[in-house]
Order: sequence, then structure tokens, then C-alpha cells
Amino acid sequence: MNILFCSVGRRGELVKDFKKTMKNHGNIIATDCSEYAPAIYLADKYYITSRIDDENYISELIDICKKEDIKAIMTFIDPEIEILTKNRELFKETGVEVLHPEYETAKICFDKYKFAKHLEANSISTVKTYGDIEEFLENKDGVDFPVFVKPRTGSGSVGARRIHNIDELEVAFSDDNSLIIQELMDEEDVDVDVYVDTHSRELVSFFSKRKIETRIGGASKTISFIDKNIEPLLEELVNCLDFYGPMDVDLFYKNGQYFISEINPRFGGAYLHAYGAGVDFVEFIMNNLEGKGNSKSFYQYDEGVLMMMYDSVVIKRKGEIDNE
Repeated sequence: MNILFCSVGRRGELVKDFKKTMKNHGNIIATDCSEYAPAIYLADKYYITSRIDDENYISELIDICKKEDIKAIMTFIDPEIEILTKNRELFKETGVEVLHPEYETAKICFDKYKFAKHLEANSISTVKTYGDIEEFLENKDGVDFPVFVKPRTGSGSVGARRIHNIDELEVAFSDDNSLIIQELMDEEDVDVDVYVDTHSRELVSFFSKRKIETRIGGASKTISFIDKNIEPLLEELVNCLDFYGPMDVDLFYKNGQYFISEINPRFGGAYLHAYGAGVDFVEFIMNNLEGKGNSKSFYQYDEGVLMMMYDSVVIKRKGEIDNE
């Protein structure tokens, strides 16, 4: 049961977690376009590939899948999710499951404006979102400065910032008209790791944690908690889009209500917390790949469990890399 990790980058701890659960049941094969991606050296085997926008990229992945008897493939960068899901049938013909949502859902999730409007159309609580200054001024509906702007299709919080008045907003859009405007949710910031069973397409597990500290867009310190009010919101979300496998959901809690901010339909960087607290999505994936569905498993973890990320390193001689 070999699994291919694409664009694995720095996700070394997740590689270790997969290997720990899988034991002798399969290997983790990793790819990246850079030989300096540390996580590739923690996998059982790795390949250096072209960039994801290269016309031969998918062919390279298919060749690796055939050579390594891959059963499932996933990526850890948002722009690649659409690329993999668009080619789902090609992978399926090779016997490979793409552990990401269907293509149309992937496109909606990557476009933060489309995602917010899709949730609004389905009466799901989300952060008020506007595509441009004109829409904001015409439909403010109680939202006032300061507001929050971020790239419509960005990731990692690059370019995301507070805007305090209309002059700042006009300058921001003159520099980058691909921004979206959102109500500033200066409240409790919550991250939820979610698993949607690939057989039943149902929500089968989730792990909730409050963010204590974030770094480069991701949570670096979190604490687990249980609030059963999150469950129905996640059920609504899963029912209105076509999800498949692991995903990361950002929420805000304001005035006694949860609001969905955005989704990364892949493993989030802070999933390590869930795994360390005993919520093992790797086991769910293994069951699904063996043709078995997973039963619902909610609230099977303790509250008050902390995760505190720290830096680690991979040390290699340049000659070792060149010769591998």
C-alpha cells in the first residue's frame, strides 16, 4: 500500500506519522521540484520532478505511480490540488486514488470569493466577503472598517492584512486588484482537521483546536477542545460540496456562533496535533484503500492537549544529494 506525497517540502513530521501508522504495510514515496526539500529525505524513497506547471508533470507522476505501485496520491500545496483532481481519471486508470475533492469542489475551495459565495448560497455561516470595493460599499450590511483583505487565490496568509479606511483600501486595490475584502473577525480563531470517508463520502472524524500562535499563515501553537456545535456546521459543509479524504477547515467564533473562513482540502500543517492526540487519519486512509469504510468516530480525544511546533533539520553532504 504505497502512497505518493507530492510537493512534500517541509512536511517531514507528517511523513514520520504516516510511516509510524503504516509500519510494514507500505512505503511513503515523496516528490518535490527541489532537491533541498527536507521532507523527501525522510520518505522511504523520493523523486525530483518538474515544477507543477510543467506540461510533462502529470506524465512524470503517472510514471512514478506505475514504477512504485502507488495506491494513493496527495499534495501539500494548494495550487496542485486542482491539477491532481483534474487528472483523477488518469490516475484511476493506473489504480491510484487521488485523496482530494472532486475537481469542481477543488476549484471552488481555491477561489476564496467563490467559496464564500457558495456557502452563502447554501445558507452556511461564513465570513462576509466582497470581491471588490464597489461590492463592499454597496453591500456592507453592517460591516465597517477596519476590514481584512487577502488574495483571492493565495495561500499561507501572503498579502493578508488589516485595512483601516477607504483610502488604504483604494491603495491596496490599485496595487493588486485580485484581493477580496472580508469582515474583520478579530475573535477566537479555530482550526479543524476533518476526514471525509472516500467510500461513504460522509464526515467520519474531526479534531478541533484553538490557535494560540500562528507562523507563516499556519498554526504553530494550538490547544484541543470539544464543542459539539461544530459538528452540524461541518455536516452542512460536507453535504454542499464533494469532498474526499482529509481537509483543514478554518473557523472563527464570534457572538456565540461559528463562521467558516476558508478550507484547504488537504492535510493542514497543524494536523500533527490531531495525530499526536490520537486522531489517526492515516488509519482511515489505509482502511479506505483496502476497500473498507470508516465508522463515525467523533470526540475520541482529550481537551486541553497542547501542540507546540519547533524547528528541526535534515543534514546532508552536497555530494550525497548529487549522487542519490
